[in-house]
Amino acid sequence: MPFYGRGAVRIHYEEVGSGFPLLLIPGGGLNSAISWWASGAAFNAMEEFKDDFRCISMDLRNAVTGQSTGPLEVDRPWDAHADDQLGLMDHLGITKFLVLGNCIGGPFIWKLLQRAPDRVIAAVMSQPSGYRPEEPDLFWNNNTTNWGPALCAKRPDITMPMVERFLTTMYRSPADFVFTVTRDFVRSCRTPILVLPDDIPAHPYAVAMEVVSLAPNAEASIYPWKESKDTIRKVVEHVRTFLKTHEPATGR
Repeated sequence: MPFYGRGAVRIHYEEVGSGFPLLLIPGGGLNSAISWWASGAAFNAMEEFKDDFRCISMDLRNAVTGQSTGPLEVDRPWDAHADDQLGLMDHLGITKFLVLGNCIGGPFIWKLLQRAPDRVIAAVMSQPSGYRPEEPDLFWNNNTTNWGPALCAKRPDITMPMVERFLTTMYRSPADFVFTVTRDFVRSCRTPILVLPDDIPAHPYAVAMEVVSLAPNAEASIYPWKESKDTIRKVVEHVRTFLKTHEPATGR
Protein backbone atom coordinates (compact mmCIF):
# COMPACT_ATOMS: atom_id res chain seq x y z
CA MET A 1 0.00 0.00 0.00
CA PRO A 2 2.16 2.91 -1.24
CA PHE A 3 2.25 6.33 0.37
CA TYR A 4 3.98 9.54 -0.66
CA GLY A 5 5.01 11.90 2.13
CA ARG A 6 5.92 15.58 2.18
CA GLY A 7 6.23 17.21 5.58
CA ALA A 8 2.94 16.71 7.43
CA VAL A 9 1.20 15.46 4.27
CA ARG A 10 0.78 11.72 3.64
CA ILE A 11 -0.84 10.68 0.35
CA HIS A 12 -2.11 7.19 -0.37
CA TYR A 13 -1.90 6.27 -4.06
CA GLU A 14 -2.15 3.27 -6.36
CA GLU A 15 -0.77 2.39 -9.78
CA VAL A 16 -1.86 -0.12 -12.41
CA GLY A 17 -0.71 -0.76 -15.95
CA SER A 18 2.24 0.56 -17.89
CA GLY A 19 2.95 3.08 -20.61
CA PHE A 20 2.65 6.85 -20.67
CA PRO A 21 1.48 8.23 -17.28
CA LEU A 22 -2.22 8.98 -16.83
CA LEU A 23 -3.26 10.68 -13.58
CA LEU A 24 -6.82 9.68 -12.64
CA ILE A 25 -8.63 11.99 -10.19
CA PRO A 26 -11.67 10.26 -8.64
CA GLY A 27 -15.02 11.93 -8.13
CA GLY A 28 -16.80 12.22 -4.83
CA GLY A 29 -16.04 15.86 -4.05
CA LEU A 30 -13.90 16.32 -0.94
CA ASN A 31 -14.36 12.60 -0.29
CA SER A 32 -12.54 11.79 -3.53
CA ALA A 33 -10.82 8.43 -3.03
CA ILE A 34 -9.45 5.61 -5.18
CA SER A 35 -12.26 3.30 -4.06
CA TRP A 36 -14.74 5.57 -5.86
CA TRP A 37 -13.63 4.25 -9.26
CA ALA A 38 -15.11 0.84 -8.45
CA SER A 39 -18.07 1.98 -6.36
CA GLY A 40 -19.40 5.27 -7.73
CA ALA A 41 -18.09 6.01 -11.21
CA ALA A 42 -19.94 5.67 -14.50
CA PHE A 43 -16.88 3.72 -15.63
CA ASN A 44 -13.83 2.43 -13.75
CA ALA A 45 -11.00 4.37 -15.36
CA MET A 46 -8.33 2.38 -13.52
CA GLU A 47 -9.61 -0.82 -15.13
CA GLU A 48 -10.53 0.69 -18.51
CA PHE A 49 -7.15 2.24 -19.26
CA LYS A 50 -4.63 0.01 -17.49
CA ASP A 51 -3.76 -1.77 -20.75
CA ASP A 52 -3.02 1.54 -22.47
CA PHE A 53 -1.36 3.72 -19.82
CA ARG A 54 0.44 3.80 -16.50
CA CYS A 55 -2.63 4.70 -14.45
CA ILE A 56 -2.07 6.55 -11.17
CA SER A 57 -4.77 7.54 -8.71
CA MET A 58 -4.76 8.87 -5.16
CA ASP A 59 -6.97 9.54 -2.17
CA LEU A 60 -7.58 13.26 -1.74
CA ARG A 61 -5.96 14.80 1.31
CA ASN A 62 -8.44 14.55 4.21
CA ALA A 63 -11.10 12.61 2.30
CA VAL A 64 -12.98 10.83 5.07
CA THR A 65 -13.33 7.72 2.92
CA GLY A 66 -9.60 7.67 2.03
CA GLN A 67 -6.24 7.27 3.72
CA SER A 68 -4.49 10.53 2.75
CA THR A 69 -3.97 13.06 5.53
CA GLY A 70 -2.47 16.48 6.05
CA PRO A 71 -3.13 19.99 7.27
CA LEU A 72 -6.35 21.76 6.31
CA GLU A 73 -4.89 24.73 4.43
CA VAL A 74 -7.79 27.11 4.84
CA ASP A 75 -6.28 29.95 2.81
CA ARG A 76 -5.23 27.91 -0.25
CA PRO A 77 -7.40 24.78 -0.60
CA TRP A 78 -7.15 24.29 -4.36
CA ASP A 79 -3.41 24.95 -4.42
CA ALA A 80 -2.82 22.61 -1.50
CA HIS A 81 -4.41 19.76 -3.45
CA ALA A 82 -2.44 20.71 -6.57
CA ASP A 83 0.70 20.53 -4.42
CA ASP A 84 -0.23 16.94 -3.55
CA GLN A 85 -0.99 15.94 -7.14
CA LEU A 86 2.16 17.50 -8.60
CA GLY A 87 4.21 16.29 -5.64
CA LEU A 88 3.09 12.73 -6.29
CA MET A 89 4.11 13.02 -9.93
CA ASP A 90 7.51 14.32 -8.81
CA HIS A 91 7.81 11.45 -6.31
CA LEU A 92 7.17 8.96 -9.12
CA GLY A 93 9.69 10.63 -11.41
CA ILE A 94 7.01 11.78 -13.86
CA THR A 95 7.54 15.08 -15.63
CA LYS A 96 4.75 15.08 -18.21
CA PHE A 97 1.43 13.28 -17.97
CA LEU A 98 -2.15 12.96 -19.21
CA VAL A 99 -4.98 13.52 -16.75
CA LEU A 100 -8.61 12.44 -16.42
CA GLY A 101 -10.68 13.82 -13.57
CA ASN A 102 -14.27 13.26 -12.56
CA CYS A 103 -16.53 15.73 -10.72
CA ILE A 104 -14.18 17.77 -8.50
CA GLY A 105 -11.48 16.60 -10.90
CA GLY A 106 -12.65 19.29 -13.33
CA PRO A 107 -11.65 22.23 -11.10
CA PHE A 108 -8.53 20.33 -10.03
CA ILE A 109 -7.47 19.92 -13.66
CA TRP A 110 -7.90 23.64 -14.32
CA LYS A 111 -5.66 24.37 -11.33
CA LEU A 112 -3.06 21.92 -12.69
CA LEU A 113 -3.23 23.60 -16.09
CA GLN A 114 -2.69 26.95 -14.41
CA ARG A 115 0.15 25.71 -12.19
CA ALA A 116 1.94 23.35 -14.59
CA PRO A 117 0.84 23.97 -18.19
CA ASP A 118 4.05 22.45 -19.55
CA ARG A 119 3.46 19.16 -17.70
CA VAL A 120 -0.17 18.34 -18.58
CA ILE A 121 -0.23 17.01 -22.14
CA ALA A 122 -4.02 16.64 -22.49
CA ALA A 123 -6.97 16.48 -20.13
CA VAL A 124 -10.36 14.77 -19.86
CA MET A 125 -12.96 16.41 -17.61
CA SER A 126 -15.72 13.90 -16.86
CA GLN A 127 -18.94 15.27 -15.31
CA PRO A 128 -17.07 18.37 -14.12
CA SER A 129 -18.15 20.38 -11.10
CA GLY A 130 -19.09 24.01 -11.59
CA TYR A 131 -20.98 26.93 -10.10
CA ARG A 132 -24.74 26.92 -10.56
CA PRO A 133 -26.17 30.43 -9.86
CA GLU A 134 -29.61 29.09 -8.96
CA GLU A 135 -28.02 26.95 -6.20
CA PRO A 136 -25.16 29.16 -4.94
CA ASP A 137 -24.66 27.31 -1.64
CA LEU A 138 -24.80 23.78 -3.04
CA PHE A 139 -21.17 22.86 -2.33
CA TRP A 140 -21.15 24.67 1.00
CA ASN A 141 -24.24 22.80 2.18
CA ASN A 142 -23.07 19.42 0.88
CA ASN A 143 -19.67 19.68 2.53
CA THR A 144 -20.77 21.17 5.86
CA THR A 145 -23.16 18.21 6.08
CA ASN A 146 -21.41 15.26 4.42
CA TRP A 147 -17.69 15.98 4.82
CA GLY A 148 -16.85 18.47 7.56
CA PRO A 149 -18.51 16.85 10.60
CA ALA A 150 -17.10 13.40 9.77
CA LEU A 151 -13.63 14.86 9.25
CA CYS A 152 -13.77 16.70 12.59
CA ALA A 153 -14.84 13.50 14.33
CA LYS A 154 -11.86 11.70 12.82
CA ARG A 155 -9.35 14.54 13.33
CA PRO A 156 -9.53 16.37 16.69
CA ASP A 157 -7.07 18.97 15.35
CA ILE A 158 -9.67 20.14 12.81
CA THR A 159 -12.75 22.12 13.87
CA MET A 160 -15.92 23.14 12.07
CA PRO A 161 -14.88 26.84 12.05
CA MET A 162 -11.71 25.73 10.21
CA VAL A 163 -13.83 23.69 7.80
CA GLU A 164 -16.07 26.68 7.14
CA ARG A 165 -13.09 28.93 6.41
CA PHE A 166 -11.70 26.27 4.08
CA LEU A 167 -15.00 25.97 2.20
CA THR A 168 -15.43 29.73 2.01
CA THR A 169 -12.08 30.05 0.26
CA MET A 170 -12.78 27.03 -1.94
CA TYR A 171 -16.32 27.68 -3.12
CA ARG A 172 -17.19 31.30 -2.32
CA SER A 173 -14.00 33.15 -3.27
CA PRO A 174 -15.03 33.40 -6.01
CA ALA A 175 -18.41 31.72 -6.39
CA ASP A 176 -18.24 31.46 -10.16
CA PHE A 177 -17.66 29.28 -13.19
CA VAL A 178 -15.17 26.43 -12.45
CA PHE A 179 -13.94 27.93 -9.13
CA THR A 180 -10.20 27.61 -9.81
CA VAL A 181 -9.56 29.74 -12.93
CA THR A 182 -11.18 32.58 -14.85
CA ARG A 183 -12.83 32.55 -18.24
CA ASP A 184 -9.88 34.52 -19.58
CA PHE A 185 -7.56 31.73 -18.49
CA VAL A 186 -9.74 29.13 -20.22
CA ARG A 187 -9.69 31.22 -23.41
CA SER A 188 -5.89 31.29 -23.29
CA CYS A 189 -5.41 27.59 -22.53
CA ARG A 190 -4.26 25.67 -25.60
CA THR A 191 -4.03 22.25 -23.95
CA PRO A 192 -6.26 19.65 -25.70
CA ILE A 193 -9.35 19.05 -23.54
CA LEU A 194 -12.21 16.56 -23.80
CA VAL A 195 -15.33 17.28 -21.73
CA LEU A 196 -17.87 14.59 -20.81
CA PRO A 197 -20.87 16.74 -19.83
CA ASP A 198 -23.34 15.93 -17.10
CA ASP A 199 -26.35 17.82 -15.78
CA ILE A 200 -26.99 17.23 -12.11
CA PRO A 201 -26.90 20.03 -9.51
CA ALA A 202 -23.17 19.71 -8.83
CA HIS A 203 -22.23 19.14 -12.49
CA PRO A 204 -23.95 21.87 -14.51
CA TYR A 205 -24.24 21.23 -18.23
CA ALA A 206 -24.08 24.96 -18.96
CA VAL A 207 -20.65 25.33 -17.37
CA ALA A 208 -19.29 22.23 -19.12
CA MET A 209 -20.40 23.52 -22.49
CA GLU A 210 -19.15 27.04 -21.76
CA VAL A 211 -15.71 25.52 -21.20
CA VAL A 212 -15.97 23.80 -24.59
CA SER A 213 -16.96 27.06 -26.26
CA LEU A 214 -14.12 29.05 -24.66
CA ALA A 215 -11.10 26.75 -24.69
CA PRO A 216 -9.48 26.80 -28.14
CA ASN A 217 -8.67 23.07 -28.24
CA ALA A 218 -11.67 21.66 -26.38
CA GLU A 219 -14.29 19.19 -27.57
CA ALA A 220 -17.30 17.49 -26.02
CA SER A 221 -18.43 13.88 -25.95
CA ILE A 222 -21.93 12.79 -26.81
CA TYR A 223 -24.64 13.81 -24.35
CA PRO A 224 -26.47 12.29 -22.59
CA TRP A 225 -24.23 9.27 -22.19
CA LYS A 226 -24.64 7.67 -18.73
CA GLU A 227 -28.07 6.19 -19.37
CA SER A 228 -27.01 2.98 -21.13
CA LYS A 229 -24.06 0.61 -21.29
CA ASP A 230 -23.84 1.24 -25.02
CA THR A 231 -23.40 5.01 -24.73
CA ILE A 232 -21.00 4.63 -21.80
CA ARG A 233 -18.92 2.29 -23.96
CA LYS A 234 -18.92 4.82 -26.81
CA VAL A 235 -17.72 7.57 -24.48
CA VAL A 236 -15.00 5.37 -22.97
CA GLU A 237 -13.71 4.62 -26.47
CA HIS A 238 -13.85 8.36 -27.31
CA VAL A 239 -11.73 9.01 -24.22
CA ARG A 240 -9.26 6.27 -25.16
CA THR A 241 -8.90 7.60 -28.70
CA PHE A 242 -8.46 11.18 -27.44
CA LEU A 243 -5.77 10.19 -24.94
CA LYS A 244 -3.91 7.96 -27.42
CA THR A 245 -4.02 10.73 -30.03
CA HIS A 246 -2.34 13.18 -27.67
CA GLU A 247 0.06 10.73 -26.05
CA PRO A 248 3.61 11.77 -27.01
CA ALA A 249 5.15 9.49 -29.61
CA THR A 250 8.00 8.62 -27.23
CA GLY A 251 5.44 7.25 -24.76
CA ARG A 252 3.96 4.71 -27.14
